[in-house]
Amino acid sequence: MSKDNKVSSKLKKLIFSSIVFHCLMVASSGWAEVNEIDSDFDGKIDQWQHVGSNGNVEKIEHDSNADGKVDQVDFYGKNKQVIRVEFDRNSDGKMDHHQIYSEAGKLVQVEKSSKFNDLFDWKETYGADEKLSQVEIDQDQNRKPDTWQFYNEQEKLIRVERDSTGNGKVDQWSVFSSGETLNHSAFDTTDDGKPDQWQYLDSSKNLTKVEYDTNKDGKADRWEHFNSSGKLDKVELDRNFDGKVDMTQKK
Repeated sequence: MSKDNKVSSKLKKLIFSSIVFHCLMVASSGWAEVNEIDSDFDGKIDQWQHVGSNGNVEKIEHDSNADGKVDQVDFYGKNKQVIRVEFDRNSDGKMDHHQIYSEAGKLVQVEKSSKFNDLFDWKETYGADEKLSQVEIDQDQNRKPDTWQFYNEQEKLIRVERDSTGNGKVDQWSVFSSGETLNHSAFDTTDDGKPDQWQYLDSSKNLTKVEYDTNKDGKADRWEHFNSSGKLDKVELDRNFDGKVDMTQKK
């Protein structure tokens, strides 16, 4: 056998061994094949399609900014619809944004790490029409939500609830007008789960009135009124708690 034939034979064996090794690696990873694609024809692979044994694409990885690292992963369900998408928004090699879809391909939930610190502290919930309905936020980064934002059918903010003490109970409630302007807020100052103070604002966000429930019967019995300059103008009292003002103090 000539020298060239021996080299050719060795190369064939090496190539065959590499193919067998590659197939074993693919089989062990659970994918029947991986298609490498240059989607923008710049000479660089930027998409990897993972195909299952049934011939369906089960996962697609993307390198959207051509830095050689995967920054988006699409997962597909049995009906060939995207069921989950993960993003690396700051290109640090870690997925920090997840989008969850229904079997019909509708967006139902978004989870993200707002501070890019591996802690998913922000969760958005969407209705059947893919409109934002609620947002949960973990502002103090203790892995428990402490702020809840609620939206109407037009995706306008209508209410915010907050746990300001971190004890797992809501103690602040804010209500917004149709223009997403804060109308009034209620506070639980005694940690019993019930509001006992209400603050009202005008369209310019100036304080106009504060109501207090001093005896914790669920009804206001003290009213403080403020003028257009924000100064206390008068105080009304219900001293016998019958729901009627029986004393007014002018300031």
